[in-house]
Amino acid sequence: MDEVDVVIEVLDARLPRSSENPLVDKLRRGKPVIKLLNKQDLADPGRTRQWLDYLNSQEGVTAIAMDTAQKKLVQKIPTLCKETVPARVRAGRPVRAMIMGIPNVGKSTLINALLGRRIAKVGNEPAVTRGQKRYSVYNGMALSDTPGILWPKIEDEDSAYRLAASGAIKDTAIEYESVATYAAGFLLAEYPGLLMERYRLKALPEGAEALLNEVGRKRGCLKPGGVVDLYKAADILLTELRAGKLGPVTFETVAEWEQKRIEAEQAAAEAAAEEKTESES
Repeated sequence: MDEVDVVIEVLDARLPRSSENPLVDKLRRGKPVIKLLNKQDLADPGRTRQWLDYLNSQEGVTAIAMDTAQKKLVQKIPTLCKETVPARVRAGRPVRAMIMGIPNVGKSTLINALLGRRIAKVGNEPAVTRGQKRYSVYNGMALSDTPGILWPKIEDEDSAYRLAASGAIKDTAIEYESVATYAAGFLLAEYPGLLMERYRLKALPEGAEALLNEVGRKRGCLKPGGVVDLYKAADILLTELRAGKLGPVTFETVAEWEQKRIEAEQAAAEAAAEEKTESES
């Protein structure tokens, strides 16, 4: 990181916190970071605005929402990088940026868009980038890439399911139907109108499994005897959710994560107090 001036962290706009690798803050060691909320076309616009306000309020952070297919927005990134380290620009030296992000958030597509040609491998299967690569970008910026790596253990269960529902985690990592059940429950609670419209439901099903059964019946996923094939129904729901066919969806809110942060700080303080009491006794 000594040879890096600014970090570009690519996040999924549908799950800005869950797709944020906690190792990045440790690795960047105070270097400025530009957080790109990619795939904004798939995310809830209102929630995206809330996340941008929240992230931009943090020290050393510049956050923007974009879709890597939007060339005009992509071409603003070199300018943003230069604005974070004006001293290096005044010295006439290229800004050295490192791009980071978990699998399948659009890192490779972004690199190709910045360079104006296909260099980085692109794919929907998580973890197609291996090994660090360095590129030169024409607009006064040198860009290096890192592999899309998930941290060793995802502590938050909701984050694990959200990452799986978005496609960042391979479908073999968590039981497929469990992921679909989680997604169905979330959609019923947060986006019932999108479900009603997409699957032409006359009434909202009561519960995640009931929703999967209804989706299966609507799409003809039936086994002999008229029993719904839940695996096929789960596949339909997750495929259409990931592709944005249900409509714009964001899996998490700023308020939710702020509450989790407060609870974690309280738990840490209580644990420290308990440890101090034990050491004094």
